[in-house]
This record gives sequence, C-alpha cells and structure tokens, in this order.
Amino acid sequence: MTHEKLLDRLWLLLVALTLGGAWIGEAVEPGLAVTLIISLTMAFKGRIVVDHFMELKTANRMLRNLMRGFFYVLPAVNVLTILFGDWLARLTTL
Repeated sequence: MTHEKLLDRLWLLLVALTLGGAWIGEAVEPGLAVTLIISLTMAFKGRIVVDHFMELKTANRMLRNLMRGFFYVLPAVNVLTILFGDWLARLTTL
C-alpha cells in the first residue's frame, strides 16, 4: 500500500471515529463506560495523528514521546474527572 493510500484510509478512519464519538455523545447516557470508550478513542486518534500526519514516527524520540504522552494524559484526565469530579471541583474552588 502506498503512503498516500495509507494516509487516505487513516483520514477516513479518523473521520469515522470522530462522527462515531459525536453520535455516542448525543445518543447515549453519560457514564463511566461511555467516558472510557471516548477516552480510548481520543488516545488512538492522537497516536494516529502524531505518528502519521505530524510525521513524528521517525522524529526525535523525546519529542515523539512527549507528543504521544500528551495524547495519553488527556484521556486519563478525562476519566479521572468522571470518577472524581466532585472531589476535584471542591479542591479547585476558592
């Protein structure tokens, strides 16, 4: 498979995952399971973008790992917020 064809397929996958996430957000009641699915999707999409569209797969290892880490930390914070939202709100309120 050529690089351009791979990018086209990955782009279509990203669009499908984004539309699927939007549909889940509108159609399903919020909860931990939905948050986990959305968070895993966020991490997966971030990894695709970093590796293929930002072309960091062959870049400096530290830069690549920082960017990958960013897309793993955000979904983790999302899950922690759903699990400990009330406690975090009290912690950050003046």
